[in-house]
Amino acid sequence: MYNVMSPKAEEFISHEEILESLAYAEANKMNRELIDRILEKARERKGLSHREAAVLLDCGLEDKNQEIYELAQQIKKDFYGNRIVMFAPLYLSNYCINGCEYCPYHLKNKHIARKKLTQEEIVKEVMALQDMGHKRLALEAGEDPVNNPIEYILECIHTIYGIKHKNGAIRRVNVNIAATTVENYQKLKDAGIGTYILFQETYHKESYEKLHPTGPKHDYAYHTEAMDRAMDGGIDDVGLGVLFGLNNYRYDFTGILMHAEHLESYKGVGPHTISVPRLRRADDIDPDVFDNGISDEIFAKIVACIRIAVPYTGMIVSTRESKACREKVLHLGISQISGASRTSVGGYAEEEPEEENSAQFDVSDNRTLDEVVRWLMEMGYVPSFCTACYREGRTGDRFMTLLKSGQIVNCCHPNALMTLKEYLEDYASEETKAIGEKLIEGELDVITNPKVKEKVMDYLANIHNGKRDFRF
Repeated sequence: MYNVMSPKAEEFISHEEILESLAYAEANKMNRELIDRILEKARERKGLSHREAAVLLDCGLEDKNQEIYELAQQIKKDFYGNRIVMFAPLYLSNYCINGCEYCPYHLKNKHIARKKLTQEEIVKEVMALQDMGHKRLALEAGEDPVNNPIEYILECIHTIYGIKHKNGAIRRVNVNIAATTVENYQKLKDAGIGTYILFQETYHKESYEKLHPTGPKHDYAYHTEAMDRAMDGGIDDVGLGVLFGLNNYRYDFTGILMHAEHLESYKGVGPHTISVPRLRRADDIDPDVFDNGISDEIFAKIVACIRIAVPYTGMIVSTRESKACREKVLHLGISQISGASRTSVGGYAEEEPEEENSAQFDVSDNRTLDEVVRWLMEMGYVPSFCTACYREGRTGDRFMTLLKSGQIVNCCHPNALMTLKEYLEDYASEETKAIGEKLIEGELDVITNPKVKEKVMDYLANIHNGKRDFRF
């Protein structure tokens, strides 16, 4: 049944293969010799198979677990340095015809406020996001062919890219909408999207079908094969994710790595990002009923093992997680985080009244973007608002080649510093600006190419003098 090169979901995500991998991991969780061999392979920075990664996740040897965490931190540092990419979600509409049992947008929920942003409302929301300093958005919408057809999503993208407010501009729009056709993916590509994101929720087919009893999302194969169609439609960068807490975490951990292996083998390039959201309380949803919750400790190990298994893939954690939890997993492999997020339809321009709640889930980290940026810099990270690779055509395998070659330090790091400088000049509080200027000065020494360094210093001076949007 298992075939990584198959276009069929039940063959590249084989239930039998996952069960065998989990049994193998359980049987070898105290096998020091095997774990040492896997760690030695991982140190080559070329990744691990799903079965090898499952062994590390189950590892019960405390000294080896410490090695796993240390290796994850080092791999993250080697490929992504200390840069953390910033983004914000923008919820366009919560109209939805699916019956997902873990999501308040499900069709049977009659007391959630149903909303859909008009283009005029989108302008206000985006201007508010620009006034914070955001340059990168992730668009979210429920599945509803009447209220949220592809034409509406395309119109929203066009509107967003056209909004120029003061020094603000959204330079890249990523899209998280329901599985669709190759034709529609081609339309999204033509509209200039960055990454197409779609969470699997769970790779366990039987559980998936029970959790999605009605609506188009019930079709497990169509949903699971969506990334293949997106790539067939010309989208280079795709983002995977599972919702930890819906199903057994070991099963879904193995499944998402198998999906990454499939894309790498069948399409020539693995996922651009992997997201690791955990189930959260929301209107009409009680996460306790799923009884699959995972502790912060297990969550941290999942992040570390994914980082080791797919060293080139970006990893995303959202404001679903608390400040303390985000701080822990940043060190272990996370490369992108959201900041100052609103999970309601609207809410950036004006705070949503409590009686009109339209949020998809409760946010745990409620800090402002300025507070998040300052927090990152105080830990030695460089908050990056960069979107250069998308606009320079460095996507898909071209981005991965840059990452694997080690030249990212002379490209992404300078771009991160320049976009941080823009943020400091246009949006930061005085305290944040002082910390940021000192950070940039020190980070210039990370750039190894003297010509690049000289040019960056010139660009930084130009940004201080009012010019914007320099990039390598």
